Amino acid sequence: MSDVTALFGARAQDYASFRPRYPDTLFAWLAAQCPERQRALDIACGNGQASQPLRQHFTRVLACDASLEQLRACPDRQGLELFVAEAQAQPLVNHSLDLIQVAQALHWFATPAFFREVGRLLKPGGVFCAWCYSLMSIDPRLDELIEDFYWNTLQGYWPAGRASVDAGYSDIHSPFSPLSPPPAAIEANWRLEQLLGYLRTWSATQRYEHSNGFDPLQQLEPALRQAWGDANQPRFVRWPLHFLAGIAN
Repeated sequence: MSDVTALFGARAQDYASFRPRYPDTLFAWLAAQCPERQRALDIACGNGQASQPLRQHFTRVLACDASLEQLRACPDRQGLELFVAEAQAQPLVNHSLDLIQVAQALHWFATPAFFREVGRLLKPGGVFCAWCYSLMSIDPRLDELIEDFYWNTLQGYWPAGRASVDAGYSDIHSPFSPLSPPPAAIEANWRLEQLLGYLRTWSATQRYEHSNGFDPLQQLEPALRQAWGDANQPRFVRWPLHFLAGIAN
């Protein structure tokens, strides 16, 4: 089991509770690009957050993750075919999928072997789409605190691959015919406790705690509380999405 898989599995329930939800319009757009809508696969699906919306658009929705703990944290499995698999080694037949998506995970396994596997699995004209989001925006003071935590406190604790998220996947090259999704963002109204829960799901936060024996958010939390104000007052939070998408030949 990789370091990243172990980290995500250890806090699988936190991922299910605190990771933000993707806009429904994204999945409707993806389905509209597919010549057929028989089978879709969500790779590195985690708790199924991006798998569930596909049920509205595809006859069968498959979803896999390298972490069994993440799959067990899926809150709504109805209509999903869940299985454990590494991203680059799928137990599926050639040219059997209309869509393959990867939500906030491609940077952990964006290798030639993975893209060969995607090419093997997609039907001609099938769609591949991966996306990521990095830092959210709330207001200038909160953004400043979170950016300092991200770039300075957690420097050196992000696993290899995280730089691709900071680059918006512009450093990853796909072998498929390029496809440009429309601009999209995740939007939420969160209380402070939701923000703190989300920050604790960051892989670097967990690695910092494992290395140093304490939660680094303990140092940041007082300043966040002061800048937030009433902790129960929801704040608007926005994460722009960045895409790498293409069509199989």
